[in-house]
Amino acid sequence: MKTAKNLSDTVKTFFSVRRLTTVGLLTAVICLLGPFALNISFISPVPISLGTLGIYLAVSILGMKSGTLSVVVYILLGFIGVPVFTNFTGGAEKLLGPTGGYIIGYIFMALICGFFIDRWDGRFLICFLGMLLGTAVCYLFGTVWLALQMSLTFPRALATGVLPYIPFDLAKLLIALLLGGQVRRRLKKAGLI
Repeated sequence: MKTAKNLSDTVKTFFSVRRLTTVGLLTAVICLLGPFALNISFISPVPISLGTLGIYLAVSILGMKSGTLSVVVYILLGFIGVPVFTNFTGGAEKLLGPTGGYIIGYIFMALICGFFIDRWDGRFLICFLGMLLGTAVCYLFGTVWLALQMSLTFPRALATGVLPYIPFDLAKLLIALLLGGQVRRRLKKAGLI
């Protein structure tokens, strides 16, 4: 019986009003940034999106569990048709199109980045390397899906869907780590996370 009570307490803690509020706020940040993108169709069908900045911010501030929950809610909103994906699009067809692998990869990126944030909070270099690893996993999902969708070889899909984005993603990652770290410390000090 004690185990059931501990599980019940854990569920209540995870789904507390405070946690759901912070998850909702960071989901809103991702949804606000996600539609804004720079199309570079002359190089790739994958636009440069600010959505990844929102995801990096969510996990930098909330950590693995809540940050990943924000990402999952964002993807579900887009899946049901809310125009939160790049260029104010939404719907299942976006997940089934050339960029779908990157969108699904966001979940794994959030899990990995958030794990490093939770485990090594305040250790900038380790968190930076963890976020690079998470981004690489997202790139892998996206590249494989892009190659399948467009009948490209893996190296060609990598050149099309990853290489042009590395400098932009590094900049977004650094911004999120610096800004997110400050917000995370303040929220922890206030007892909000």
